[in-house]
Amino acid sequence: MKRKIDGRQLSMDFEALFEIPTPKDPIAGSLDYGLEIRHLISDTLKTCKKDRFVVAAEMSRLTGREISKGQLDSWSAESREGWRFPLEFAPAFEVATETYVLSEFLARKRGCKLFAGEDLYAAELGKLETLKNEINSKIKLLKQHIESKR
Repeated sequence: MKRKIDGRQLSMDFEALFEIPTPKDPIAGSLDYGLEIRHLISDTLKTCKKDRFVVAAEMSRLTGREISKGQLDSWSAESREGWRFPLEFAPAFEVATETYVLSEFLARKRGCKLFAGEDLYAAELGKLETLKNEINSKIKLLKQHIESKR
């Protein structure tokens, strides 16, 4: 007999609860993220507590290379397509802006999710709980097999 679904009950739609990143198919031109990276840098700088001069100075200090506010402006401007943000500056940009925006962006585009700081504990706990459940299932099967042979 088929169960009738009660519309008043909550249903679990895991895809709606959790965003599972999936990488794009690597077809010609599909991995050109230049404009998205410009917007990401621009939005990050707009929401950052520090102004662009301070971000540039902090990036310069961290990399040991001179980085100017003008470079930040060029890397974040749609009109300056010839100016590409160098990947080697990504860690300094994230430290200076106190974010993980570029790392999260790259992880998401490659079908991954980034965990940082305390989030790692929850992720590790979930992994261990899953492993524990798998081990318990195997133990149960082995016990059933042993009991059936007696």
